[in-house]
Amino acid sequence: MKIEKYIVSESVNIRSAIKQMDKCGIGFIAISDDKENIIGIVTDGDFRRSILKGIQLKECVEKITNRDFIFLGENYTYEDVDAILSSSDANHIPVLEDGKLLEIITDENNFGINKTKRTQMLDNPVVIMAGGMGTRLDPFTRILPKPLIPIGHDPIIKVIMDEFGSYGMKQYFLTINEKGRMIKAYFYDHDLDYDIKFIEEDKPLGTAGSLKLMSETISETFFVSNCDIIIKCDYSKILNFHQERQNAITMVGSMRHHIVPYGVCEIENGGDLTAIIEKPEYDYLTNTGLYIIEPKALELIPENIRFDMTDLIVKTQKSGLRVGVFPVSEKSWIDIGQSKDYNLAISDFNKYPRKKI
Repeated sequence: MKIEKYIVSESVNIRSAIKQMDKCGIGFIAISDDKENIIGIVTDGDFRRSILKGIQLKECVEKITNRDFIFLGENYTYEDVDAILSSSDANHIPVLEDGKLLEIITDENNFGINKTKRTQMLDNPVVIMAGGMGTRLDPFTRILPKPLIPIGHDPIIKVIMDEFGSYGMKQYFLTINEKGRMIKAYFYDHDLDYDIKFIEEDKPLGTAGSLKLMSETISETFFVSNCDIIIKCDYSKILNFHQERQNAITMVGSMRHHIVPYGVCEIENGGDLTAIIEKPEYDYLTNTGLYIIEPKALELIPENIRFDMTDLIVKTQKSGLRVGVFPVSEKSWIDIGQSKDYNLAISDFNKYPRKKI
């Protein structure tokens, strides 16, 4: 482990710190002072809470640094580690000597301690929208339906199911339309340890219209995922957020950073230049295509007409029900929705080991 990559200076901004956290891939970074002593830590949970509080990513990471953190000395024992992981919410334990970072203990790779004993297992149903045309992945989808596009050794739809399955979820509803017979054939030829039901559209019903077909089948909180995205996040945390806020719909949003590669002109009075901002930078939350939905929201979907998820969200809000957003970092969202992103998505996916149960 090259320990230096897990350390960032307290003087950098939140955006830079989170980018480094994404590169490290464990949802944790240590924060150092100008003498390279560790003064605190930042986790993916700290990042999420800062976004929900409206803190700007251009602000200094020191603003969201947890200075009251748990750590161990270099002569720690198994019992020390087990006591901390069993009695606290800590997922990472820095090991320090004279203020310097020696090691990071994680709850899934040290002493054989199994993270799953501390991870909340779920049994919620999962709906995967597998009926789209896949036009953004042309020409791949001229031959294969989008859900069967491979990621590694498996089609994307199985990768998505395995990600949910690693948190205990076994019941899947697959909405199919375009090339639906090929999708069925894949599952008939592969004996997977999942309960799979196919929901067939007679005509394209949009990203939410097909959910109406399940209004008498699903009676509990359920997940909905597009079939071209993978979210690398603890799904139990998303569900807890959804339930604590009593949302009818929770959308998972990925923080994106964009730099306009030009000077942006600001004008007034019909054309008077007031300022030129060179290459401005913007941060924004993007809809990833992963949702948690309460069955009562299905009552708002009209029958047998095209109805998109954005339509359902607007109608849900107008009805007085709550819609929330659960933020994740940029690298937590793996998207293969466009052919130009396909190889990049494969590379990103391979950086994250498959969670084992």
